Amino acid sequence: MQPDTLQTHQQFHIRQRIRLAVNQYQVHAVAADGSEGGLLAFAQQKRLAFKEQVTIYTDDTQQQPLLGFKARQRLDLGATYDVTDQAGNPIGLFRKDFAKSLLRSTWHLEQDGLPQFTGAERSLPVALLRRFVDSLSWLPYHFDFVADDQPAFSVVKKWGLRDRYVVQIHNPQLDRRLVIAMAIGLDALQSR
Repeated sequence: MQPDTLQTHQQFHIRQRIRLAVNQYQVHAVAADGSEGGLLAFAQQKRLAFKEQVTIYTDDTQQQPLLGFKARQRLDLGATYDVTDQAGNPIGLFRKDFAKSLLRSTWHLEQDGLPQFTGAERSLPVALLRRFVDSLSWLPYHFDFVADDQPAFSVVKKWGLRDRYVVQIHNPQLDRRLVIAMAIGLDALQSR
């Protein structure tokens, strides 16, 4: 998938597959009728890594990198993650706001030429339940990212046996690769 083609999409479906030592993510297009379309990207994340690094490929053969994100620090609760293209050129970054995340998970996303986007869990009651009752970590969550009070994109975790997400993009200037990295990061890094 070329970045220009990827940029035309307004919605993605992301599915997580859990394997023995890794989490795998499949990013799918969404057809005009709302059904799941073809595979756009594939990622594999090692669990319990000391310095988080995830490469996202164009498909599940893992032959052609599309983008990646990597933590600047090791085991930092408010770490910054740099997002780069397949050649290592910067696309943007995201970071967790540790202080605000004590009650409601909050993330900041930056892309050159655009204002900073802030994403927080939509529901405070669900956020509190997820924090204080470990057995409820499966509860769906909804993140809304905004800049200057304008919606940028949302990530909605759906009910089901496996983690599934719907990503809806409202800001046409947002680099879809950055949005995909953030959506995968929400699942992969949420409990850190």
